[in-house]
Amino acid sequence: MYSRNPFNYSADFPFLWDELNIPVQYGCDYQLSRDIFLRVLNEVIGDYTQYAKEGWKNVATKYLIEAASVGPMIIMEFTDNWVAFTVRYVVDYKQRRFTKGTIFTRILKEIDKTNGRVAIASNTFRIVGVPPVDVKIRREEPS
Repeated sequence: MYSRNPFNYSADFPFLWDELNIPVQYGCDYQLSRDIFLRVLNEVIGDYTQYAKEGWKNVATKYLIEAASVGPMIIMEFTDNWVAFTVRYVVDYKQRRFTKGTIFTRILKEIDKTNGRVAIASNTFRIVGVPPVDVKIRREEPS
């Protein structure tokens, strides 16, 4: 039988890694997108990141594990419909939802200021061909 033990985030380090996925339209200014995301992360969680770096050093020493990057990270990849940015950061486990909401709100406000140089993408469908349609109109005589 499989047993799942709860994990106590507050035991040795009170933070966790969190991610946001942000779809950006093809043709936008990708460097500006990356700059906006990184700037917002640093403004929202910059002080906490410093705290987490020190905390992770202690954990790595105590448990003899490798040093992990706790600084904000922006990863970009291509999809069929948009450029997908993954925004990764450390956050206080008790403030995760609040912090995520703050980051999303700030990013949207910053995107609005770009006058279309950066735009959020959504699923789009392009019809590349339509089969020929033969329409015949038949008029019926009134009875």
